[in-house]
Amino acid sequence: MTTAPQHADRFELLPPHLAEPWSQFGRWEQVFFPSVVGLELEEVRSGYGRMRLPYRPELQQPAGVVHGGAIATLIDTVVVPAVGSVYEERPKMLTISMNIRYLGALVAEDAVAEGWVEQRGRSIVFCRAEVRSDAGAMVADGTLVYKVSTSSG
Repeated sequence: MTTAPQHADRFELLPPHLAEPWSQFGRWEQVFFPSVVGLELEEVRSGYGRMRLPYRPELQQPAGVVHGGAIATLIDTVVVPAVGSVYEERPKMLTISMNIRYLGALVAEDAVAEGWVEQRGRSIVFCRAEVRSDAGAMVADGTLVYKVSTSSG
């Protein structure tokens, strides 16, 4: 079973010139942390992103559930395309704060996250994210604040 998007329809599709750069997410020349964890970008819209964390045994903690740090990484990363999707040139994006609520255990199953922008200022962006199991059970949610800077400002 694959979790159906809960929030995507609230956000406009990106024009092709803004969507294209995101098609290479995770397949960079240099290896960055989201690739190490195995995150896969599934959808980007204006102010919205959807990612999958494919299950693998190395992501477990000793109690047999997916480690909270892996879920936190998914939450912190799913908002990156949501924040950056509206810019012509990819901005520098830094997490200022992140608050997570773990609402259920994830056992031997993919995690699917949706992240979106709730409010965008000139350099500060407020975001939300939700993580569900592939079967659709809520696993965690979070609120994040990002600092954004562009080369032009």
